[in-house]
Amino acid sequence: MNEMRDKFLPVGSVVLLKNATKRIMVIGYCTVDNAKPDVVYDYSGVLFPEGSLSSDQTLLFNHDQIAKIDHIGLEDEEEKKFQLELNKIVSEQKIGATPVAPAAPAQPTATDNNPSTPVA
Repeated sequence: MNEMRDKFLPVGSVVLLKNATKRIMVIGYCTVDNAKPDVVYDYSGVLFPEGSLSSDQTLLFNHDQIAKIDHIGLEDEEEKKFQLELNKIVSEQKIGATPVAPAAPAQPTATDNNPSTPVA
């Protein structure tokens, strides 16, 4: 599955970022990086299939950084209603009109405290 879609993918979606070798599972939306409070990222995610190994390894990324969608998370009525509300809030707040995350190093380190660093 490599169909590109409009924002936002459902929680549980698994993606591969551009220039990356490790997949990421979406766990949240519109996350602010503590180191850059003026930047809001479209998604927060964790490594797939490992999941959340520690709180300092949450990855922040934007929709346009996605190269491939491997799996789309659950899409039911509750999720569809949530997506409508999320898109409404984002369009009203102009969330997502922020700079794209910088290019990432080859692999995150155990001491990587910058959650905005996508995994390559």
